[in-house]
Amino acid sequence: MAMPLRQSIKVATYLAEQKLRRRDKFPLIVELEPLYACNLKCEGCGKIQHPAGVLKQRMPVAQAVGAVLESGAPMVSIAGGEPLMHPQIDEIVRQLVARRKYVFLCTNALLLRKKMDKFKPSPYFAFAVHIDGLRERHDESVAKEGVFDEAVEAIKEAKKRGFRVTTNSTFFNTDTPQTIIEVLNFLNDDLKVDEMMISPAYAYEKAPDQEHFLGVEQTRELFKKAFAGGNRRRWRLNHSPLFLDFLEGKVDFPCTAWAIPNYSLFGWQRPCYLMSDGYVPTYRELVEDTDWDKYGRGKDPRCANCMAHCGYEPTAVLATMGSLKESLRAMRETVSGNRE
Repeated sequence: MAMPLRQSIKVATYLAEQKLRRRDKFPLIVELEPLYACNLKCEGCGKIQHPAGVLKQRMPVAQAVGAVLESGAPMVSIAGGEPLMHPQIDEIVRQLVARRKYVFLCTNALLLRKKMDKFKPSPYFAFAVHIDGLRERHDESVAKEGVFDEAVEAIKEAKKRGFRVTTNSTFFNTDTPQTIIEVLNFLNDDLKVDEMMISPAYAYEKAPDQEHFLGVEQTRELFKKAFAGGNRRRWRLNHSPLFLDFLEGKVDFPCTAWAIPNYSLFGWQRPCYLMSDGYVPTYRELVEDTDWDKYGRGKDPRCANCMAHCGYEPTAVLATMGSLKESLRAMRETVSGNRE
C-alpha cells in the first residue's frame, strides 16, 4: 500500500476516534459528484444517461463543501461526470484542502493540461486519472481515439509541476492477467504515478454495455494470476492488503457501503453510487434510515457479482484496524511503499 505516511496516520487517528465514540457507521471517504456532464461516453458508465436538464446542472461550491463537512470524512473523491468541466472545481478543491481534507480529483485528463494552472500542488491533493489499459484498450473503453496519449502527457506534465498523481483502472471480463500486468507495469515503472487503484468492473445498472462485467469467480481468478510473481508487492497499489486478499479470494467480507457514501446533485444516494434506491438530504439520514442489512452479496440480487471498492475496501480497512496482526502488516507495506 503506497498511501503517504501522513495520510495513513490521519486516517488511522480518525478510525480510532470513531471507535472511542462507539460509532458503528461513519464515512471513510465521500464520493462527491458536483455534476453528471462528461466529455466522453464510456460504455461502462451510466452517469451521462441522465436527461439533458440534469446534465446542465452544476453543484454550488457551498453545497459541495458543506456535504463533505457534514459527513466528517477525512478524504474526498471528486468524480462525476468530468469534474474539470465544473467552472468552480478549483474553488471546491481549494476550500476542502484548506480544511485539510485529502482530495482526489478523478478525471479522464482530456482537460487536465488546460486546467492545471487553476490548482496548486499540496500533500492534501492529487489528480486521479482514469486509465483502463494501454493505448488501444483504453481508447476502446472510452470510445474515442487519442485519449490515452493525452492522459499520459497530462500525467507527465502534472508530475513535472509537483502534483501528486494517482490512477484508477477498471478491468472487465475482456481483460486477461497479462493486460492487467502490462498497464500496471506501465503506470508503476514508466509513468511512475504515486499510487494506483484497481477495480473489477461492476454491474452498474444504467451502463450502456451490460455484457462485459466480471463475476465473482472471474474476478478472483483474474487478480490471483495478475498478482502472481511478486507483482502485488512491487506495484504501488492504493489499497489495504486485506482488500487485495479479497480480490484474490483469500478472504471474503460483507459490504459496508455506508463508509464510502455518494453525494451528488440529488443528495446522498442510497445505498451506494452503483445502485439508486432513492436520495436523502443528510448523511445522518442515509445512515439511520437505510436498511443496510438487505444489501450485499447473498441478499440483493443486484449485488451478486459486485466486488467494488466502495463496498468492500472499507470493510477491509475496518478489519485491519481490528487486528494487531493486520495493522502491523499494513504498516509495514505503507513504510515500504514510502521508501521506494
